[in-house]
Amino acid sequence: MAQEGFDFNACIYNGISYLSKAQESAAKVRIGNPTPGNYVMDSSLTHTVADTVFVERIKSRVKHWKNACKKSGSRKDDALLSSLRKLVMGTEIYGSRPCMNIDVCSERQVQLALEMLKEFSDELVPLIIPAKGGGTQSVRIVLTSSKEDKDLFERELQNIEDEQTKRVRGFREVIDLISASQKPVVSHNSLNDFTFIHSKFLSPLPASIDEFTGSLSLAFPHILDVNHLMKNIGPLRKVTNIPAAISYLNNHYFAPIDLETLPQENEGKSHRHNVVKMCYLFAKLCSILKISDNAKPSNYHLLAPALEEYTNISNPFSDSPQESINEDIRIWTNNMRKISCDHVVFLWGFRSGLTAGMLKSMLHKSHGVFSEDFDVRLVDKSCAIVVFWRPGLSETFLDAASNEEICGSLREMVSDGLRATSYETYKRVCKLGIWEAELAESLDKALEDPNYLMEATSATNSREVYWSTDSMINFDDL
Repeated sequence: MAQEGFDFNACIYNGISYLSKAQESAAKVRIGNPTPGNYVMDSSLTHTVADTVFVERIKSRVKHWKNACKKSGSRKDDALLSSLRKLVMGTEIYGSRPCMNIDVCSERQVQLALEMLKEFSDELVPLIIPAKGGGTQSVRIVLTSSKEDKDLFERELQNIEDEQTKRVRGFREVIDLISASQKPVVSHNSLNDFTFIHSKFLSPLPASIDEFTGSLSLAFPHILDVNHLMKNIGPLRKVTNIPAAISYLNNHYFAPIDLETLPQENEGKSHRHNVVKMCYLFAKLCSILKISDNAKPSNYHLLAPALEEYTNISNPFSDSPQESINEDIRIWTNNMRKISCDHVVFLWGFRSGLTAGMLKSMLHKSHGVFSEDFDVRLVDKSCAIVVFWRPGLSETFLDAASNEEICGSLREMVSDGLRATSYETYKRVCKLGIWEAELAESLDKALEDPNYLMEATSATNSREVYWSTDSMINFDDL
């Protein structure tokens, strides 16, 4: 839709017609269309003498009318006699079917009439005729010729009601379709967006936030806020601009996304395509946070476990679960350590299907450098990052991996295709823009470049990056 020039924002800003659910119910009463009568059982209801007289009177009248309709259908009368008989019996025609009205004075009599009509439920269909000032004017009963005819009539009523509600609800049809799908809804500022949606399309806002979230969850059980997702990446905690967030992630994370985006020339024109950029940002965040889509359930009432911890609106009075109330004291900083890029090693060529925990265990047994403290993180299914916490161990490992005289399990891993390189190679990948589907392919191509060795030996600048244990995989869970 975006590529065809559709402006999502203008669709709303130019004005739309809609009714909320509460307004739709009021509109149905004003229009005065008959609605199917549903008996609500009330165990506390006790019949008075007046109730019994009312029920017996209309029951006798309904029986007499039903039998008379069936008899008149089997005999031929002239038009005048037939009209007089219908007038005396109070018979009318609803569409092509005979019907009669039962006048009522209260909602109690409506329920009494519906309760009595359950005896004739095989043939009769009750309809509620609303009064113009509210309440119920009468109960109309329609006689059907068979069970099949009754089912057909009920479907006709439902189709008529659906068409009428479609005409009055307007744009709320879109909201209802999204709600009916029960699929996860992605938003950029969920609290602001859904307070507006609730007040305009569902009902007035409740008095408390708990009532609001409870009411909202009935319509949208799974809400994902990209702002909440971004708070799991330290530097993006206070970023609210979508293009700025995308730019940061593209510059600091290798997470290729197979998503068709808009041409570059359209980026600065307006904010009309923010929805497309938000889709791209959401996909990028899911990739970086390792929110896999390989466990998508067929029933969207159940959400993939990887998404459960990120779903629904978080406490609006708390910026992030990882931050203290005091803005100057952040728990996040306790989980983040500054490391030199010289301590980082990229590994690829290991057996497919390995988790970070399995790879760390294999490395621990392969060489003496791994007897020291180190961390492993999977970048994608083909490549991992190893961080050594003691200076000099990364160079020792790289020398050992490239030495022909290596022995033990490390030799077997190298023979099976394991490769290792320093941060310099990754820097060259970024510089040349060698972005393949997998980082391993990009690193291979960078190493094959004839100018690589010359540039690598000339680089002497010291660089540092931040390593967050919040982004690490919990090995105890593997």
